[in-house]
Amino acid sequence: MPFQKSARLQSLPPYLFIEIDKKKRAKIASGADVINLGVGDPDHPTPAFIIDKMAQAIYDPRNHRYPFDEGVPAFRDSAAAFMQKRFNLALSTDQIITTIGSKDGIAHLPLAVVNPDDIVLVPAPGYPVYNSSAIFAGGRPFQIELTEANGWLPDLDAIPADVARQAKLMWVNYPNNPTAAVAPRKFYEQLVAFAEKYDILLASDLAYSETYFDEPPVSILQIPGAMDRAIEFHSLSKTFNMTGWRIGFAAGNTAIVAALAQVKANSDSGQFNAIQWAGKEALDHFDHPDVKAMTQTYRQRRDVFCDGLSAAGIPTPRPHASFFVWGKCPPGYTSMNFVARVLDEAAVVLVPGGGFSPHCDTYFRAALTVEVDRMKQAVDRIAKIKW
Repeated sequence: MPFQKSARLQSLPPYLFIEIDKKKRAKIASGADVINLGVGDPDHPTPAFIIDKMAQAIYDPRNHRYPFDEGVPAFRDSAAAFMQKRFNLALSTDQIITTIGSKDGIAHLPLAVVNPDDIVLVPAPGYPVYNSSAIFAGGRPFQIELTEANGWLPDLDAIPADVARQAKLMWVNYPNNPTAAVAPRKFYEQLVAFAEKYDILLASDLAYSETYFDEPPVSILQIPGAMDRAIEFHSLSKTFNMTGWRIGFAAGNTAIVAALAQVKANSDSGQFNAIQWAGKEALDHFDHPDVKAMTQTYRQRRDVFCDGLSAAGIPTPRPHASFFVWGKCPPGYTSMNFVARVLDEAAVVLVPGGGFSPHCDTYFRAALTVEVDRMKQAVDRIAKIKW
């Protein structure tokens, strides 16, 4: 019988950016000087002090063996110290588990807490793994539309009561990808109260916690009552330019963390210990000048891009955090038509908002992951297009 993918794979939504990817590859193949603002991957190298620690760790034969299931104790200690310094949270190591990047933990969490047919509340637009991991666990994703009118925050009052009563897990992500929105403490207080009312577990993706331009983002775990039902995912990828290293951690309710650890113990063997030692060095120096300098770099790029496009008649507000920009397409354009024309005529890659959610089809996303001079070139090229 011919091969068929499993039903769970077939139930995943299609990859909606495939058309723009094809156009990008064709443009590059034609010899065009393409400026890629589509990929959320830091363009600067990992700071040298982290690489130096890794260079030492790989020669230690103790790191050549299987990793610790829940993570190198020293890394988890440093994660706890980071949470104390950054959020004034006193966590024990049994409230923390090492993850292979935050994506690993996000993808595995529903397997630990969701039963077949449980509803998982998923933000739209949002990171696609929230949706796919719910499907893999047999859950039913229920998409909560985030809108500009509500500050790109979930409208908790708009969630039907019968849906909330069946929900087991809810995802939030602030600073947000793709909208760059930041959630105030008041929202988290309302969210925890909502979750208590309907007995819902909360999962917060805080991957961009250290990339901010104004007030430091809040941790959901700072909210009274959150520790009873919440887990939070942290990544070293963006803060320390370590996307390829695949290192992060999850922190929060002890029982939820233990359940995630049990799933991971049956699905992977953890992250290479030497990388965890490098990660410890990073967390121990999260306020290092080389780390903080990246925020200023993103700020310069943000201002050039947002101010330049806005001056050209394309409303592009400055984000308060993350290294993403969420702008509005010119009147009369869908997001796919807009980004396709920008690629065709300006050789600049943007991401269509409609690819994240149909109701965002008048928005686009840009990543601040090229140098200022290239960002200026991108703005100049887009500004020359007659809209």
